Amino acid sequence: MRAACFVLTSLIIGGLGACKPKNAGNAVSGNAAEKTYVAPGKYDEYYNFVSGGFSGQLSVYGLPSGRLLRVIPVFSLDPEKGWGFSEETKPMLNTSHGFTPWDDLHHVQLSKTKGDNDGRWVFVNGNNTPRLARIDLSTFRTAEILELPNSGGNHSSPFITENTEYVVAGTRFSVPMDDADGDVPINTYKKNFKGTLSFVSVNPQSGNMDIAFQIETPGVNFDLSRAGKGPSHGWFFFSCYNTEQANTLLEVNASKNDKDFVMAVNWKKAEEYVKAGKGKKVNTKYMHNVFDESTHTATSETKNNVIVLDAKELKDICYFIPCPKSPHGIDVDPTGQYMVGSGKLAALIPVFSFDKMIKAIEKKDFEGDFAGIPVIKYESALYGEVDKPGLGPLHTEFDGRGNAITTMFVSSEIVKWNIKDLKVIDRQPTFYSPGHLMIPGGDAIHPEGKYVVSYNKITKDRYLPTGPELSQSAQLFDISGDKMQLILDYPTIGEPHYAQAIKADKVTGKSVKIFKIEENKHPYVAKGESDTKVTREGNKVHVRMTTIRSHLTPDNIEGIRMGDEVYFHVTNLEQDWDVPHGFAIKGANNGELLVMPGETTTLKWVPDRVGIFPIYCTDFCSALHQEMSGYVRVSPAGSNVPLTFSTGTNLPAE
Repeated sequence: MRAACFVLTSLIIGGLGACKPKNAGNAVSGNAAEKTYVAPGKYDEYYNFVSGGFSGQLSVYGLPSGRLLRVIPVFSLDPEKGWGFSEETKPMLNTSHGFTPWDDLHHVQLSKTKGDNDGRWVFVNGNNTPRLARIDLSTFRTAEILELPNSGGNHSSPFITENTEYVVAGTRFSVPMDDADGDVPINTYKKNFKGTLSFVSVNPQSGNMDIAFQIETPGVNFDLSRAGKGPSHGWFFFSCYNTEQANTLLEVNASKNDKDFVMAVNWKKAEEYVKAGKGKKVNTKYMHNVFDESTHTATSETKNNVIVLDAKELKDICYFIPCPKSPHGIDVDPTGQYMVGSGKLAALIPVFSFDKMIKAIEKKDFEGDFAGIPVIKYESALYGEVDKPGLGPLHTEFDGRGNAITTMFVSSEIVKWNIKDLKVIDRQPTFYSPGHLMIPGGDAIHPEGKYVVSYNKITKDRYLPTGPELSQSAQLFDISGDKMQLILDYPTIGEPHYAQAIKADKVTGKSVKIFKIEENKHPYVAKGESDTKVTREGNKVHVRMTTIRSHLTPDNIEGIRMGDEVYFHVTNLEQDWDVPHGFAIKGANNGELLVMPGETTTLKWVPDRVGIFPIYCTDFCSALHQEMSGYVRVSPAGSNVPLTFSTGTNLPAE
């Protein structure tokens, strides 16, 4: 078995999937362009929200065109929009480790109502420094970021319950709990390392998140997850690997067992235990960052404890189901009856039955336990297996017509199969090594089986060469007929992992076009040019500035001295859709600002020399955009140059 594992692992790492599939030359048919063409002035049918991987951002594409519509900054600095550079957004990147200007964004989940995407919010994960973020789809901006304590990594999130009651996250890397002594030998993994499952509640009106409770689990690596739906609502299903509890050379040591696990979690029962006081309060430290659109300002709050349930003590909340080795995910079909596993190192796809699982639990049809958690017999929960579907099954979604589509990483293909009879219906090559795929609504109760997008890890011959690394790849297939048809290649930012799409008309009606200037509650807002001023508070200088096509007010400022901290509070007076203004000053070492209509945003500037410094708008706004500029004079420390400001009056004598 170990030899076979070495061979398959070598194929995966060596890039067998990079070899051109058979019949690749005629994989795209003649009417593909017609199916993806969106005429000038017309709109795409879907928004497609795609993880940016190591960029730390979320990208938005239109489907079927594949056009990039927006990059939403989340966990990483973004100079285009001033994210993490403006004083208002800096708190969004606070963590218990301090200001953390990068993370690795892998997964995307749309909010749901009655099991279907509702277009309110998008939730995403920070994989490296464990965090969850919520993006408000009325503004397409990050509204909230919550750090997850007691976690070594957050790949296994965010996953949404049927009515967005919870966003759920599992530990990627088990570590000692935050309140334990973490100074332990690494090879004491089995004794000292623990996993956690975080159940984060979501306010149904505001969307604000809070950690309701965590479940402490044995030390394993949690991978992708799905909530139950319909009859299985109230349960969560996590894929687990490294049941060997290895701590070194995981490629080999975490691939020894023929089967790892799916963990089934009865979160309704867990809620009962929390209400009954069965949880323990664990001291820890984590940050909760919220952006207020009325003040256009973020705040960062330190939290100090969470409620933790011990799965080993409360034996009826967690159960293990054996799953072919190293599963990458578990997916629940639209009926809520079938759970599809995906063992990366297996040559079959197991399909589990929710009803059979419940009966096995009732009968205590267990084969023992793992670290105190009951293990259900494989055959007792199994509905059946898809035999020889391909090599390296990774991720499955559903077309709403009784079929599933699964990516095959090693054999570089997507495979369609029937859920009831477990027979393969169709397979199509990808280019190459697909990880996740996405069907609009593919994890919901009512999938829209029109398209599937494959997010591929290797591109090789698909795009023009760009040095050692090629563009990241997405491929759009039409799945409306019996056969899947490749109709579009398009590149993406970062390394795309997972994505979700939603009908555009569920979002566009809620879209904010401007921020009303009269509702702006920023403490340094200037609601008109008459409100602009420059004031000194010791060595801090506050500039209340406005922008409008096509000038800054004020545009001449004197009396700034070396040693001053200057805060440019810039209010965009425009009340017209799609007229942002930018702001920059020469020598600023922390980026620029991008200010939306009606918004106030702040740039902190500490001059490093005496002289004249130009200020200007960085976002083209009118025919006289180039003229939208001014000057700031910096004098030596101790200078008696008075603090003055003006626009249009500080002219030389005739």
